[in-house]
Formats: sequence, C-alpha cells, structure tokens
Amino acid sequence: MNPRGLAGRRVVLTRPAGQAAQLAALIRAAGGEPLLFPALAILESVPTQPLVALIDRLDAFDLAVFVSANAVDKGLAMVRSRRNWPTGLRVATLGRGSERALQRHGFEAIIVPAQGFDSEALLDLPELKQVAGKRVLIFRGEGGRELLAATLAARGAAVEYAECYRRGRPEADAAPLIALWERRELDAITVTSSEALANLGEMLGEPGRQCLQATPLFVPHQRIAAAARGLGIETVVLTGLGDESLVAGLASFFAKV
Repeated sequence: MNPRGLAGRRVVLTRPAGQAAQLAALIRAAGGEPLLFPALAILESVPTQPLVALIDRLDAFDLAVFVSANAVDKGLAMVRSRRNWPTGLRVATLGRGSERALQRHGFEAIIVPAQGFDSEALLDLPELKQVAGKRVLIFRGEGGRELLAATLAARGAAVEYAECYRRGRPEADAAPLIALWERRELDAITVTSSEALANLGEMLGEPGRQCLQATPLFVPHQRIAAAARGLGIETVVLTGLGDESLVAGLASFFAKV
C-alpha cells in the first residue's frame, strides 16, 4: 500500500467512542484525516439475577464464546467482580480484536478462526463441530444474531447467553458533519457493524442521508454491504477484515479515482 495513499482524504469513522484509535492512526499514517463520529454506543448492563447465577456456575460449562471485544471486556469485568475464571474453561472468539482483548486479560489458548472472523468461520472449526453433550456459554450484548447458538444447539450442545452490555444510539450533533459534506470536504465513511450503519442514517436525518447515499462507504463484511445497498448508498466497497485491510481498501479505491 502507498504509505501516503490517503493524502488529503477525510474519512469518517463511526466506531464507538474510544474504539477507533488504531484505525485513526493507520489512516493518518496513510496521509488521511480521520473524523470521529461514533454511531454506536456501548452501554453498561445492570447485572440481573439470572446473569449473576450464570457467572456463579461457570464451572459447569465446557466452553465460553465471546462474540466481540466489548463482550470480552464487559463480560470479564462482571465475572471478576464475583469470582476467578474457572481453570479448564476454554475460550473462543470470532476475530483478532477480541482475541487481543482476551490476551490482555491473560488468556493464552484461544480458539479463533485463522480467516473469516465471524460466526460462520468459528463454527467451521473442529472444536465447534464436536460439541454434542457440551455446555456452551456465549458472552454478547443484548440481542444480536442467533446463528451461533442455533447451530451449536443443532449439533447437540446446551447453549446459554450471558448478555453483558447494551448497544445504543449516541446523542450527537450531525450538523458539522453535514456542513463538511455540503462543502465537498468529506471523502469516505467506514462502518464496521450493521447497527452502526442504521444508527448513522437516523442520526443524520433526511438531508444527511442524501449525503450519505452519495459518499463511498467502506465495510468489512458482506452483511453490512447488503444493508448499505438497502439504504440506497451508491458506492459500497467491501474490504478485508481488520483495520489494516480497511485502510488498504480505502487507499486502493482512492488510487483509482
């Protein structure tokens, strides 16, 4: 990748507050200017009695799956406020970001796909195929995809959820962003979740949505790309997974325009 491949380009980052530092640094290193506009908020969940009971009986589970870095940080904070992690309880996760989060918390033997970084890729691993009679606990936010749990249950596992955080829509003034668009001073948007994309459309309102539809959108997963096309966004670029691939996709696109 050209180390200055984004020279003069302004790129909107929509990740939750405090979670875009690495991506912003990579964009700056490529000569671009990142603009932070969080379109997803990660909110604390009040521990319910069922959730506390799950944590108290962690020893009964064979595998714990963390669906995101947020699930790692929030879930382990809840666990460690009550007890130590059980010796022998294996952990699995979907992607490199959540793998790094688990490593920061001291985990070493982590089940994670070498490629793919989604539920489908995790389910394709041998450790997730031979689960008949196993008990699996999935740490996640409230709501979300059911594919992982449904597939594991179909393979004979007993699956439960530990919902340890909530996702919400931030309160933000979109007027400065829309003003930049109207002056043709925004070049691209990155979105890394379908929920953030939906929130972004709501936060921008009707005039902003028209700007959004006319701005190249860079996403790491086909599901997000499909949602973007459903919103009428004219140029949707599917990049590889991970921050480096996202920036490489941005640089490759702008090298051609």
